[in-house]
Amino acid sequence: MTDKKAQLEKLKEEWTPTEETILKRRSVRLYKKEQVPEFMIKRILEAGRFAPSAGNSQPWKFIVLRDPEVINGLVSTTVKICRLFKAIIDYRIPGKEYLKPLAKLFIRVKPNDLHPTPFGAVSLIADGKLGLWHDAPTIILIFKDVRGVSSPDLDCGIAGQNMVLAAHSMGLGTCWVGFVKLAFQYTGKWKKFFGIGYPYKFASSLAVGWPKGNPDGMVERSTHAVDWYEDGGSKTVI
Repeated sequence: MTDKKAQLEKLKEEWTPTEETILKRRSVRLYKKEQVPEFMIKRILEAGRFAPSAGNSQPWKFIVLRDPEVINGLVSTTVKICRLFKAIIDYRIPGKEYLKPLAKLFIRVKPNDLHPTPFGAVSLIADGKLGLWHDAPTIILIFKDVRGVSSPDLDCGIAGQNMVLAAHSMGLGTCWVGFVKLAFQYTGKWKKFFGIGYPYKFASSLAVGWPKGNPDGMVERSTHAVDWYEDGGSKTVI
């Protein structure tokens, strides 16, 4: 058997290390207090820097937070804004059914931000029942350069995915967290604190730390039909 055939036969039977990292990585929401060594964070940032981007424009800026006072300050600001939003639009609170028309208007204007999942999370964060970064010791803020070629949001997502997979391969846990954008959208405090202005705009953030327990493992995912065109014909692959 040739080397190529042997390799293909092996691929039929086993996941590659890269595939295992992708398939077993899960969002982590319980972290140890132990800080992550600096060299590991730098390696994670390098993985992000090497992400492909349209025109190789690299339309991102990363900021690392490891100062508890700064992290807690951002959390506090975000919680306050969530409390304000809850008071304005959460019509599910007994006696506040009259807010429903206003809430529906907000949902129509911001359908992605106020999808049922984040809509519910707003109340949980406001009530202190859902941690923003789940007490992770290191936070990576991702900002997009709005001048980037084609789709800076997509490029930042690719860079972030590189980083979470690199972190997972090192035994670390990560979680994507977007709610902190409220602190940048509705106040100028933190943009001023970090010196963030045009052309940068908050894209997302990553919680990084040593996970408690062993949360890794493949979980069931819904399948999606794929239309497959080949040799003049087509088929649907599940």
